[in-house]
Amino acid sequence: MVLNFKLLLSIIAAIIGIIGYFPYVRDIFAHKTKPHLYTWLIWLITTSTAMFGVIYGGGGWGAVSLGAYAVLILGIFLFSFKYGTKNISKSDTAILILAIVAVIFWWQLKQPLLAVLMVTLIDFIGYVPSFRKTFINPWSETPVAWLLFAASNLMTILALKEYNLLTTTYLAVIMCANVVMFLISYFRRRYVVNNI
Repeated sequence: MVLNFKLLLSIIAAIIGIIGYFPYVRDIFAHKTKPHLYTWLIWLITTSTAMFGVIYGGGGWGAVSLGAYAVLILGIFLFSFKYGTKNISKSDTAILILAIVAVIFWWQLKQPLLAVLMVTLIDFIGYVPSFRKTFINPWSETPVAWLLFAASNLMTILALKEYNLLTTTYLAVIMCANVVMFLISYFRRRYVVNNI
């Protein structure tokens, strides 16, 4: 019965995450949201690595929603070539290289916990270009999407079969980062409007 409940939570997490992408993609095509090319590439690498970490760590159904996120992130990454901001700095390139190194740790050195910890740090650092961009232009992101992404992360955590550093670290940190992105975009909009 517990396994079926965990599967249900994982399906709900995936559905919430997918729903979060609808307003985000809508705003991309409306030229409101401008995803950062490297940020989404970094997230594609790190989410895929974290998914394998959850599988390796015995997270069970919790990996399903991470797999769905990886597919959706791939889509946003591809859209960012045409619709995104391409402001790529040297620090963005360094973060991308670190993400690739983390994948090498995962595949070649068989150190899944180290890889997940590195990927979590790199993924969070990958938010920095988007945090900065959103602080400057809070209308360049879709607040409701980030709130839904955070809710989906929470449901994914609840869907995990095993709770350990390998299965929960990435999800908890990314959930917090998604909340921060929501708060920046939502409250900066209010601040800018109130101070015009």
